[in-house]
Parts: sequence; structure tokens; C-alpha cells
Amino acid sequence: MSGQRLARLACIATGAGAFSSLFGVGGGTIIVPLLVLWLGYGEHEATGTSLAAIAVIATLAAVTEAAYGNVDLGVGLLIGLPAVAGVVIGTSAQQRLSGRAISLGFAALLVIVAVVLLIP
Repeated sequence: MSGQRLARLACIATGAGAFSSLFGVGGGTIIVPLLVLWLGYGEHEATGTSLAAIAVIATLAAVTEAAYGNVDLGVGLLIGLPAVAGVVIGTSAQQRLSGRAISLGFAALLVIVAVVLLIP
């Protein structure tokens, strides 16, 4: 694998880790809003709780996908290991943001993703 490809994978992984820890991306698109709206969690607690749940969900999903032969473990590790840097950066940033800023950022992310998904 070329150095440029590895650098791109590291950037993607770091960004993914940062967004995951900031917004609870993934299952967090459901878990975080429901914890906040239905159970009265604060944004920080909802995000952390969602991440704990996603760790369990992602582990089971990866094992199941691996059973079907759909996992490239090498690339998974190339993405996962540098994502740790993104987790540290994102968690640090999240602790400095107000709950309102987290909610607005999360809402903006969802709108952007929705628009991108709707544009062919």
C-alpha cells in the first residue's frame, strides 16, 4: 500500500474518530437524540452513553460481517488505530463545548449528510 494511500486512510480515520466522539455518529443518530429528548440526558452524557453502546454494537456487527467474509482486517486496523487520535481530539473538544453547541453541531451534521444523500 502506497504512502499516499496510508496517509489518506489515516486522515479519514482521524476524522471518523473525531466525529464519532463529538457527535456519537452511527447509532448515535438515533441513540443520542432519543436519550436527550425522551430520557432527559444532557448532550455530553448522551454522547458518551451512545459511544459505549456503539462499541458493543460495532463489535457484534464486525464479528457477524467477518463470518460472511466481508471484513478486511488489515484496512480495518489501518482505519481503527489512527482513529484513536481522533477520539482523543474529539473528546477533548467536546468537553470544552456547551451542550447547546454540541446539539447545533450535531443537527448541522445531520442536515449536511441528508443534503449530500439527496443529491445524486
